[in-house]
Amino acid sequence: MVNKPGKASILAAQDDWNIQLDSHGRLKHFLTIEGLGSEILNNILDTAESFANINEQSVKKVPLLRGKTIVNLFFEASTRTRTTFELAAKRLSADVLNINISTSATSKGETLLDTLRNIQAMQCDMFIVRHNDSGAAHHIARNVSPDISVINAGDGRHAHPTQAMLDMFTIRRSKGHDFGKLRVAIVGDLMHSRVARSQIHALNTLNTGEVRVIGPKTLIPMGIENMGVTVYNDMAAGIKDADVVIMLRLQKERMQGALLPSEQEFYAMYGLSREKLRHAKADAIVMHPGPINRGVEIETAVADGPQSVILKQVTYGISIRMAVMSMVLGREAQSDSRPADEAKA
Repeated sequence: MVNKPGKASILAAQDDWNIQLDSHGRLKHFLTIEGLGSEILNNILDTAESFANINEQSVKKVPLLRGKTIVNLFFEASTRTRTTFELAAKRLSADVLNINISTSATSKGETLLDTLRNIQAMQCDMFIVRHNDSGAAHHIARNVSPDISVINAGDGRHAHPTQAMLDMFTIRRSKGHDFGKLRVAIVGDLMHSRVARSQIHALNTLNTGEVRVIGPKTLIPMGIENMGVTVYNDMAAGIKDADVVIMLRLQKERMQGALLPSEQEFYAMYGLSREKLRHAKADAIVMHPGPINRGVEIETAVADGPQSVILKQVTYGISIRMAVMSMVLGREAQSDSRPADEAKA
């Protein structure tokens, strides 16, 4: 059973809800899963379903965001997230501007807000923001002009909402719409993972039957039980009879101190091998947000094996990000889901 949140977390959720939704209850920003209800999450998943079909066609483009300008503001290195956002925007017929932060005016001493004001003066419609500070996306959303929307592409250890939603979409496409029947295990570096935080919120919002977290005590945050999960320090017990096993990346760049004796010891105890995977259900799916550290978090034979849906996660990320961008900019994906050539006819 999910424990009731404290007063501080309730106020934080209400604040996130207020800033993310417009006066009609529609998404204006997408900053965190917290504070959003199952209706909005299912709407994102349903909208992504319509785009998944488009992405399987020969002409992979719709005119929903024609004339809109979307800016990628990535203060952290990224491959999958940045490129799938860019591809998603282009498939919606938007114009895309990629800002190289390392060579931008911020590296010359200009403040972040001054950089944002100069970019928004170019009449942009949306910022996709990735930043190493928790809360950066919220700060930007509160300081941009009212006609600009912000999507959080990952902020510090706080949230990565589109990654969580593409993971939910992957689970739904593999296991069906009823999350209540599922037992989901999340394994590894829970302490530093913004992905795991967002996954847990999304899974519980979608009424998942059981959510488990597994890892060494040094990588399990104190009080995580209050998020509605069951904690395991033993890998075999944690993934026993699981329908979904989600492996996490060891985020060594965010670690301070000796939280791990060695990568080899971590793999021996918590790396997903074919032998350990036998404890899960025979038809369990294996997921990983990437990038993968093979031989540390997961065995190559498992990452590339028949139960792995890791590459499908990347593919579905395009559909989810198309869905979120179209919804945030106030358009329903179903209003015109025909390829661009058909829409012109």
